[in-house]
Parts: sequence; structure tokens; C-alpha cells
Amino acid sequence: MSGVSEDDSTMDIRPNHTIYINNINDKVKKEELKRSLYALFSQFGQIIDIVAMKTMKARGQAFVVFKELAAATNALRQLQGFPFYNKPMRIQYAKTDSEVITKMKGVHGDKEKKKEKKKKLQEPAANLPKKTVPGSAAPVHTPVVQVPDNPPNYILFLSNLPEETNEMMLSMLFNQFPGFKEVRLVPGKHDIAFVEFESDTQAGVAKDALQGFRITATCAMKVTYAKK
Repeated sequence: MSGVSEDDSTMDIRPNHTIYINNINDKVKKEELKRSLYALFSQFGQIIDIVAMKTMKARGQAFVVFKELAAATNALRQLQGFPFYNKPMRIQYAKTDSEVITKMKGVHGDKEKKKEKKKKLQEPAANLPKKTVPGSAAPVHTPVVQVPDNPPNYILFLSNLPEETNEMMLSMLFNQFPGFKEVRLVPGKHDIAFVEFESDTQAGVAKDALQGFRITATCAMKVTYAKK
């Protein structure tokens, strides 16, 4: 293995649901780090777990576990070298599957064995979901879609933000969209912020994409055009 560059050695590791990140700014507090990683990486797919430890040996490192392998691959490619808290991230696949994924694969294996039984059970019950789904799904989704809005504007107004929101988190979320200029927090009010784009159209794309985005599990962000 002598003489193998770092890039070559990372290619030896098989694609994995879990990605390993290092060269992270070790001055960032653990909880803030996990929230920021979630805000940045969840755009690629569902995240099952984020592991960040503050021991001396593990400082500046984290693991992000995705549900889908494709999401992990996409995140690795798109965010390689991304300036995270002013330091370029180094990302590679983890050497082994996360425990969470291993357990899920085990559960999935059990499910495969039980498929024949399930098929027989699902046939007579096939009509039930048609009755229950529309009634239960409608109240869940409509509040997110029907956010009262102002006429199009190049500035977006964010509300229902969690207390721990910071400028870095919001910048990471919005700077993936073309035309992003800046985030402005409101002093003394943690739950609202403004995001400026170069045009109304570019602001609209970001607004639609991030409407209802959950920075934390409990707070679904509301995005509207700011009043002119």
C-alpha cells in the first residue's frame, strides 16, 4: 500500500450507507455540529443517524448514516471539500456498515422470508388503504402547502425556526440554490430570518424546495416572500 495517495485509498473502500467526515472545525460544539450536519446533508436523502464525538481522539470527525446508498454516494461527491465552518470537509465511505444499517438489513432479511405470508394477507386487505389514506393524509400535508403568501419578492421571510438556528445552518441550506446572496437573522428573535436572492424567480425556487423543511424534528420551517 506504500505510495498510494489518499484519494486512491478511499476508492478501495466499498460504497456504504455511512459516510465518514474529517477535518471538521473542532471548536464547534457537539450538538450544534450535529444540527449543522443534518441541515447540510439531509438535502441528499433521509438520515438515520449522525455520530459526532468530542473525545480528543475523535475530534473533528463525524459519521452520517443515510437510509439509501445513493444518497450517501451523492452527498460524498457533492460536498467533498465543502467549506464547513471555514474548513474543507474530507469525506469518504465508512469502512464498515453502521450498526443501525446492519440491524435494518437484518430486519429486511426477516421481511423477505415472511413475504409469502404477507402477500396472502394483503390480498383481501387491499381495499382498506383506499378508505383510510385520503382521510388521514389530507390534514398532514395541507398545512404545509397552504402557507399565506405575499407577492413574489427576491427576499424570503422564514418563520417557525428552532431556537438553536444560526446563520451558518441557514446559509448551508439556501446556498445550494442559484442566486443566493445572504441570510439575515433578526436580533432578539430566534424564530425568524430573511434570505436574499438575486431575483424573485430564484427566491421562488428555494421557497418551494425548502417549504416545510425540518431543521429539527419538531420545527417545520415556513417560507414566504417578504413584504415589499
